[in-house]
Amino acid sequence: MIAYLIRRLLLMIPTLFGIMLINFIVVQFAPGGPVEQTLAQLKGTAVSATANITGSGSDTLAPAGGSSGASKYRGARGLDPAFIKEIERMYGFDKPAPERFWLMIKSYLTLDFGRSWFKGGKVVDLIFDKLPVSISLGLWTTLLVYLISIPLGIAKAVRDGSAFDIWSSTALIIGVAIPSFLFAILLVVVFAGGSYLHWFPLRGLVSQTWDTMSVLHKILDYLWHMVLPVTAMVVGSFAGLSFLTKNSFIDQINQQYVVTARAKGASERRVLYGHVFRNAMLIVIAGFPGTFIGILFTGSVLIEIIFSLDGLGLLGYEAIQNRDYPIVFGTLFIFTLIGMFTQLISDIMYMLIDPRIDFEARAL
Repeated sequence: MIAYLIRRLLLMIPTLFGIMLINFIVVQFAPGGPVEQTLAQLKGTAVSATANITGSGSDTLAPAGGSSGASKYRGARGLDPAFIKEIERMYGFDKPAPERFWLMIKSYLTLDFGRSWFKGGKVVDLIFDKLPVSISLGLWTTLLVYLISIPLGIAKAVRDGSAFDIWSSTALIIGVAIPSFLFAILLVVVFAGGSYLHWFPLRGLVSQTWDTMSVLHKILDYLWHMVLPVTAMVVGSFAGLSFLTKNSFIDQINQQYVVTARAKGASERRVLYGHVFRNAMLIVIAGFPGTFIGILFTGSVLIEIIFSLDGLGLLGYEAIQNRDYPIVFGTLFIFTLIGMFTQLISDIMYMLIDPRIDFEARAL
């Protein structure tokens, strides 16, 4: 176990470095960097803004653009080249790309992710400020997915091949085929005052008067705002876990120990929940960390945008729109690190729950 953990931890270093390097290279070819964004905002007022930009230098480093001349920037025509170079220096683009990448990685090793160019705060503070919203969505969605998928998967396994199994599988496939953001838009149109009913709020995690409410009303208001976004995320998320639960139960039902238990006169309920359930649920429970991280970091982005939830998804979307590379790369670094540690935790849970699994014997 110790040797396996050490190998996995050491493997994270080149993996993380490779992911950051690939994304850094891709960004070099992305049009509309922060220099062009600034030029677009200052076009026509550059003369009066020169003094402000010159006096607001920043040491923040970012992967984009270049450092030679103004001709390579859209909207730079007619502006003083010295003014353009000052904007480049402000965003750290006066250095060559390899040097920018090295300085960025060096800062990240000390958990210094710089400051946001367009929001003004530290990237770490912004991430931790938005994290509770995304965690709320992820936790509620994961909880409901497990509460729905496990009973449904067991029911499908017990009734394998029946009409219930067929139509429930059809419903699950349809649910997976419909993107969560389209279902979210449908919920908004039907239940959030779009065209029909106005039962639920359209945006936000709580009401504007939340601070003046009692504790009970705060809880109810929070749950009221969570209904539509969590529903939109759950619909397309529990199909895979339901099929996994079903297949795991079917595999265990066909094992010899189940035949032996039935031959000894054990009731079907005793066989199912006393023997099969414990073994079949190992793989489902062990995969909980990975499921939660997958829902948290991939499923909530568009949902947060549609329902105006001020979480990590909305923060990342705004950062990409504004080419706020400190936020983009800071969140990428943190999420990649969390994802790799979560996968390691999942593997450890597999080994602890099922002693037959031995990752140490497997070549990495």
